[in-house]
Amino acid sequence: MIDPYVPGEDGAWIPPMPLSHRDADFDSRGFQSLRAMQARHFWYRGRHRFILHFSRRAVRELAADGRRKPAAIDLGGGCGGWVSYLSEHAGRDFSEIALADSSPTALSLAATAIPAASRRYRIDLLDLRWSERWDVAFLLDVLEHIDEDVKVLREIRRALRPGGFLIVTTPALERFRSAIDDMTHHVRRYARRDFARLVRDAGMELVASRYFMFLLSPLLWAARRNGPDPRAMTADQVRRYLDRSDRIPAPPLNLALSTIFAAETPLGAWCPFPWGTSVLAMMRRPHD
Repeated sequence: MIDPYVPGEDGAWIPPMPLSHRDADFDSRGFQSLRAMQARHFWYRGRHRFILHFSRRAVRELAADGRRKPAAIDLGGGCGGWVSYLSEHAGRDFSEIALADSSPTALSLAATAIPAASRRYRIDLLDLRWSERWDVAFLLDVLEHIDEDVKVLREIRRALRPGGFLIVTTPALERFRSAIDDMTHHVRRYARRDFARLVRDAGMELVASRYFMFLLSPLLWAARRNGPDPRAMTADQVRRYLDRSDRIPAPPLNLALSTIFAAETPLGAWCPFPWGTSVLAMMRRPHD
Protein backbone atom coordinates (compact mmCIF):
# COMPACT_ATOMS: atom_id res chain seq x y z
CA MET A 1 0.00 0.00 0.00
CA ILE A 2 1.39 3.38 -1.03
CA ASP A 3 1.11 5.97 1.74
CA PRO A 4 0.00 9.36 0.37
CA TYR A 5 2.12 11.07 3.06
CA VAL A 6 5.89 11.51 3.13
CA PRO A 7 8.29 11.99 6.08
CA GLY A 8 8.87 15.62 7.00
CA GLU A 9 11.95 17.21 8.52
CA ASP A 10 10.55 17.04 12.07
CA GLY A 11 9.66 13.36 11.82
CA ALA A 12 5.96 13.90 11.19
CA TRP A 13 4.47 12.58 7.97
CA ILE A 14 3.11 15.32 5.74
CA PRO A 15 1.00 15.50 2.56
CA PRO A 16 2.73 16.37 -0.72
CA MET A 17 0.75 19.63 -0.84
CA PRO A 18 1.09 22.13 2.05
CA LEU A 19 -1.81 22.71 4.41
CA SER A 20 -2.46 25.15 7.21
CA HIS A 21 -3.89 24.71 10.69
CA ARG A 22 -7.14 26.61 11.17
CA ASP A 23 -6.88 28.51 14.45
CA ALA A 24 -10.55 29.43 14.05
CA ASP A 25 -11.30 25.76 14.78
CA PHE A 26 -8.73 25.24 17.55
CA ASP A 27 -6.35 27.86 18.94
CA SER A 28 -2.81 26.46 18.86
CA ARG A 29 -1.99 28.44 22.02
CA GLY A 30 -4.07 25.95 23.99
CA PHE A 31 -1.99 22.87 23.19
CA GLN A 32 0.61 23.39 25.92
CA SER A 33 -1.98 23.36 28.72
CA LEU A 34 -3.89 20.58 26.94
CA ARG A 35 -0.91 18.28 27.16
CA ALA A 36 -0.79 18.53 30.96
CA MET A 37 -4.56 18.21 31.28
CA GLN A 38 -4.78 15.05 29.20
CA ALA A 39 -2.44 13.27 31.58
CA ARG A 40 -3.91 14.34 34.92
CA HIS A 41 -7.25 16.17 34.73
CA PHE A 42 -10.22 14.17 36.08
CA TRP A 43 -12.27 14.86 32.93
CA TYR A 44 -9.71 13.33 30.60
CA ARG A 45 -9.16 10.40 32.92
CA GLY A 46 -12.88 9.61 32.91
CA ARG A 47 -13.30 10.22 29.19
CA HIS A 48 -10.34 8.01 28.31
CA ARG A 49 -11.67 5.20 30.49
CA PHE A 50 -15.08 5.42 28.79
CA ILE A 51 -13.62 5.43 25.27
CA LEU A 52 -11.33 2.51 26.10
CA HIS A 53 -14.38 0.35 26.83
CA PHE A 54 -15.67 0.88 23.28
CA SER A 55 -12.19 0.54 21.78
CA ARG A 56 -11.93 -2.94 23.22
CA ARG A 57 -15.38 -3.73 21.85
CA ALA A 58 -14.19 -2.69 18.37
CA VAL A 59 -11.12 -4.91 18.68
CA ARG A 60 -13.28 -7.89 19.74
CA GLU A 61 -15.70 -7.42 16.85
CA LEU A 62 -12.89 -7.08 14.33
CA ALA A 63 -11.30 -10.25 15.71
CA ALA A 64 -14.64 -12.04 15.28
CA ASP A 65 -14.47 -11.01 11.61
CA GLY A 66 -11.03 -12.58 11.38
CA ARG A 67 -9.12 -9.30 11.59
CA ARG A 68 -6.56 -9.31 14.35
CA LYS A 69 -4.14 -6.59 15.39
CA PRO A 70 -6.02 -3.72 13.73
CA ALA A 71 -4.38 -0.44 12.72
CA ALA A 72 -5.73 2.59 14.59
CA ILE A 73 -5.42 6.35 14.22
CA ASP A 74 -6.51 9.30 16.35
CA LEU A 75 -7.69 12.05 13.98
CA GLY A 76 -7.42 15.58 15.30
CA GLY A 77 -5.64 14.05 18.27
CA GLY A 78 -3.73 17.18 19.28
CA CYS A 79 -0.63 16.52 21.35
CA GLY A 80 -1.22 12.78 21.74
CA GLY A 81 -2.99 12.28 25.07
CA TRP A 82 -5.33 9.58 23.78
CA VAL A 83 -2.64 7.82 21.73
CA SER A 84 -0.44 7.69 24.82
CA TYR A 85 -3.28 6.33 26.98
CA LEU A 86 -4.42 3.75 24.41
CA SER A 87 -0.85 2.59 23.83
CA GLU A 88 -0.37 2.09 27.58
CA HIS A 89 -3.65 0.30 28.25
CA ALA A 90 -4.29 -1.64 25.02
CA GLY A 91 -1.21 -1.26 22.86
CA ARG A 92 -0.86 -5.01 22.35
CA ASP A 93 -4.29 -5.13 20.73
CA PHE A 94 -3.17 -3.03 17.75
CA SER A 95 -0.58 -3.41 15.01
CA GLU A 96 -0.10 0.39 15.07
CA ILE A 97 -1.57 3.43 16.79
CA ALA A 98 -0.98 6.65 14.90
CA LEU A 99 -1.67 10.31 15.66
CA ALA A 100 -2.94 12.87 13.15
CA ASP A 101 -3.56 16.59 13.45
CA SER A 102 -3.42 19.73 11.34
CA SER A 103 -1.31 21.64 13.88
CA PRO A 104 2.49 21.40 13.66
CA THR A 105 2.62 22.74 17.22
CA ALA A 106 0.52 19.84 18.51
CA LEU A 107 2.49 17.24 16.56
CA SER A 108 5.77 18.66 17.83
CA LEU A 109 4.57 18.48 21.45
CA ALA A 110 3.38 14.92 20.83
CA ALA A 111 6.81 13.72 19.74
CA THR A 112 7.90 13.10 23.34
CA ALA A 113 4.45 12.12 24.65
CA ILE A 114 3.62 9.12 22.45
CA PRO A 115 5.55 5.90 21.74
CA ALA A 116 8.41 6.30 19.27
CA ALA A 117 6.78 3.72 16.99
CA SER A 118 3.61 5.81 16.62
CA ARG A 119 3.59 7.79 13.41
CA ARG A 120 2.53 11.43 13.48
CA TYR A 121 0.60 12.67 10.45
CA ARG A 122 -0.22 16.25 9.49
CA ILE A 123 -3.70 16.08 7.98
CA ASP A 124 -6.70 17.99 6.74
CA LEU A 125 -9.87 16.28 7.97
CA LEU A 126 -11.69 17.46 4.85
CA ASP A 127 -9.11 15.79 2.60
CA LEU A 128 -7.55 12.80 4.32
CA ARG A 129 -6.14 11.20 1.14
CA TRP A 130 -6.30 7.65 2.52
CA SER A 131 -8.38 4.88 0.99
CA GLU A 132 -9.15 1.78 3.10
CA ARG A 133 -6.08 2.37 5.28
CA TRP A 134 -7.32 2.06 8.89
CA ASP A 135 -9.34 -0.45 10.92
CA VAL A 136 -10.21 1.86 13.82
CA ALA A 137 -10.32 5.66 13.82
CA PHE A 138 -10.98 8.06 16.69
CA LEU A 139 -12.40 11.58 16.38
CA LEU A 140 -12.46 12.87 19.94
CA ASP A 141 -13.95 16.29 20.69
CA VAL A 142 -13.15 17.54 17.20
CA LEU A 143 -16.35 17.34 15.15
CA GLU A 144 -18.05 20.15 17.08
CA HIS A 145 -15.44 22.58 15.73
CA ILE A 146 -16.21 21.89 12.07
CA ASP A 147 -19.08 23.20 9.96
CA GLU A 148 -18.90 20.38 7.40
CA ASP A 149 -19.46 17.48 9.81
CA VAL A 150 -20.97 15.11 7.24
CA LYS A 151 -18.08 15.71 4.83
CA VAL A 152 -15.59 14.86 7.58
CA LEU A 153 -17.37 11.59 8.34
CA ARG A 154 -17.42 10.69 4.65
CA GLU A 155 -13.67 11.30 4.45
CA ILE A 156 -13.13 9.03 7.43
CA ARG A 157 -15.41 6.39 5.92
CA ARG A 158 -13.18 6.36 2.83
CA ALA A 159 -10.08 6.02 5.02
CA LEU A 160 -11.53 3.02 6.89
CA ARG A 161 -11.35 -0.52 5.63
CA PRO A 162 -14.76 -2.18 5.11
CA GLY A 163 -16.02 -3.25 8.52
CA GLY A 164 -13.78 -0.71 10.25
CA PHE A 165 -14.92 1.38 13.22
CA LEU A 166 -15.02 5.08 13.99
CA ILE A 167 -15.43 6.25 17.59
CA VAL A 168 -16.52 9.87 17.99
CA THR A 169 -16.98 12.00 21.10
CA THR A 170 -18.40 15.52 21.25
CA PRO A 171 -19.94 17.91 23.75
CA ALA A 172 -23.58 16.95 24.24
CA LEU A 173 -26.93 18.73 24.27
CA GLU A 174 -27.50 22.41 23.57
CA ARG A 175 -29.03 22.82 27.04
CA PHE A 176 -25.46 22.60 28.37
CA ARG A 177 -24.13 25.31 26.02
CA SER A 178 -22.11 27.97 27.83
CA ALA A 179 -19.67 30.76 27.12
CA ILE A 180 -16.93 28.13 26.95
CA ASP A 181 -18.52 26.73 23.78
CA ASP A 182 -18.35 30.12 22.11
CA MET A 183 -14.80 30.78 23.28
CA THR A 184 -13.60 27.42 21.93
CA HIS A 185 -15.44 27.80 18.61
CA HIS A 186 -17.96 25.00 19.06
CA VAL A 187 -20.30 25.11 16.08
CA ARG A 188 -22.78 22.83 17.83
CA ARG A 189 -23.33 20.33 20.65
CA TYR A 190 -24.75 16.94 19.66
CA ALA A 191 -27.60 14.79 20.91
CA ARG A 192 -27.67 11.03 20.42
CA ARG A 193 -30.38 11.40 17.79
CA ASP A 194 -28.10 13.65 15.73
CA PHE A 195 -25.76 10.75 15.11
CA ALA A 196 -28.51 8.63 13.59
CA ARG A 197 -28.84 11.30 10.89
CA LEU A 198 -25.10 11.88 10.50
CA VAL A 199 -24.34 8.19 10.15
CA ARG A 200 -27.02 7.77 7.49
CA ASP A 201 -25.80 10.78 5.51
CA ALA A 202 -22.18 9.61 5.73
CA GLY A 203 -22.93 6.04 4.59
CA MET A 204 -22.01 4.46 7.92
CA GLU A 205 -23.81 2.18 10.40
CA LEU A 206 -24.48 3.29 13.98
CA VAL A 207 -23.33 0.60 16.40
CA ALA A 208 -23.89 2.45 19.69
CA SER A 209 -24.33 5.93 21.12
CA ARG A 210 -24.06 6.86 24.78
CA TYR A 211 -24.06 9.98 26.91
CA PHE A 212 -21.34 10.26 29.53
CA MET A 213 -20.26 12.75 32.22
CA PHE A 214 -23.75 12.16 33.63
CA LEU A 215 -22.98 11.97 37.35
CA LEU A 216 -21.05 15.24 37.34
CA SER A 217 -23.28 17.12 34.87
CA PRO A 218 -25.05 19.21 37.56
CA LEU A 219 -21.66 20.38 38.84
CA LEU A 220 -20.47 21.40 35.38
CA TRP A 221 -23.75 23.17 34.59
CA ALA A 222 -23.56 25.15 37.83
CA ALA A 223 -19.93 26.09 37.26
CA ARG A 224 -20.49 27.40 33.75
CA ARG A 225 -23.99 28.86 33.64
CA ASN A 226 -22.94 32.44 34.52
CA GLY A 227 -19.86 32.78 32.34
CA PRO A 228 -18.75 36.06 30.74
CA ASP A 229 -19.85 37.25 27.31
CA PRO A 230 -17.06 36.37 24.82
CA ARG A 231 -18.24 39.14 22.50
CA ALA A 232 -17.08 41.70 25.06
CA MET A 233 -13.64 40.12 25.47
CA THR A 234 -10.39 40.43 23.55
CA ALA A 235 -8.62 37.35 22.20
CA ASP A 236 -6.05 37.54 25.01
CA GLN A 237 -8.79 37.82 27.64
CA VAL A 238 -10.51 34.76 26.19
CA ARG A 239 -7.23 32.82 26.26
CA ARG A 240 -6.59 33.75 29.91
CA TYR A 241 -10.14 32.79 30.87
CA LEU A 242 -9.81 29.41 29.16
CA ASP A 243 -6.46 28.77 30.81
CA ARG A 244 -8.02 29.46 34.23
CA SER A 245 -11.01 27.24 33.44
CA ASP A 246 -8.74 24.40 32.33
CA ARG A 247 -6.62 24.28 35.45
CA ILE A 248 -6.33 20.88 37.04
CA PRO A 249 -8.19 20.91 40.38
CA ALA A 250 -6.30 20.51 43.63
CA PRO A 251 -5.16 16.87 44.06
CA PRO A 252 -7.79 15.80 46.64
CA LEU A 253 -10.63 17.30 44.58
CA ASN A 254 -9.22 15.97 41.33
CA LEU A 255 -9.03 12.49 42.86
CA ALA A 256 -12.60 12.66 44.17
CA LEU A 257 -13.97 13.82 40.82
CA SER A 258 -11.92 11.17 39.02
CA THR A 259 -13.43 8.47 41.25
CA ILE A 260 -16.99 9.65 40.55
CA PHE A 261 -16.40 9.87 36.81
CA ALA A 262 -14.74 6.44 36.75
CA ALA A 263 -17.96 4.91 38.07
CA GLU A 264 -19.60 5.64 34.71
CA THR A 265 -17.54 2.87 33.06
CA PRO A 266 -18.85 0.36 32.27
CA LEU A 267 -22.15 1.37 33.89
CA GLY A 268 -22.98 4.00 31.27
CA ALA A 269 -22.06 1.64 28.44
CA TRP A 270 -24.40 -1.09 29.70
CA CYS A 271 -27.30 1.10 30.85
CA PRO A 272 -27.46 4.29 28.75
CA PHE A 273 -27.69 7.48 30.76
CA PRO A 274 -30.60 9.81 29.86
CA TRP A 275 -28.23 12.74 29.40
CA GLY A 276 -24.65 13.84 29.92
CA THR A 277 -22.42 16.73 29.03
CA SER A 278 -20.64 14.56 26.43
CA VAL A 279 -21.77 11.94 23.95
CA LEU A 280 -19.98 9.01 22.31
CA ALA A 281 -20.97 7.43 19.01
CA MET A 282 -19.49 4.18 17.71
CA MET A 283 -20.07 3.67 14.01
CA ARG A 284 -18.91 1.22 11.39
CA ARG A 285 -18.19 1.30 7.70
CA PRO A 286 -20.40 -1.37 6.13
CA HIS A 287 -18.81 -4.32 4.37
CA ASP A 288 -18.86 -3.50 0.66
